[in-house]
Amino acid sequence: MTQSTPARIVRRGRIFPEIQWSEEEIAREKARREEFYQRCWAIFERLQPDLLDKYYGWYIVIEPDSGDYFIDPVKEVASKKARRKHTNAIHHIFGINETGVSGKI
Repeated sequence: MTQSTPARIVRRGRIFPEIQWSEEEIAREKARREEFYQRCWAIFERLQPDLLDKYYGWYIVIEPDSGDYFIDPVKEVASKKARRKHTNAIHHIFGINETGVSGKI
């Protein structure tokens, strides 16, 4: 006598189908993120000339609401410094170089 195994339910599509954003909500979130980035970028541009010589190749984490920034040669450490001081705040990370890009190709 053979035992039949229960049929597996195959789920296709979204992981959370109950979460559906309208085009307006998507556009609003994109605009919010862009505004946050621009606030961080303004602080970075102001600091960049002073930091390039001494900290070239390091990382800077910026918390735009307070204007605080944290510098470290290790990206994760800089981020932890920011989280330690601003526990629930969102921050942005830049590489201290001519472009502000923090990744590698």
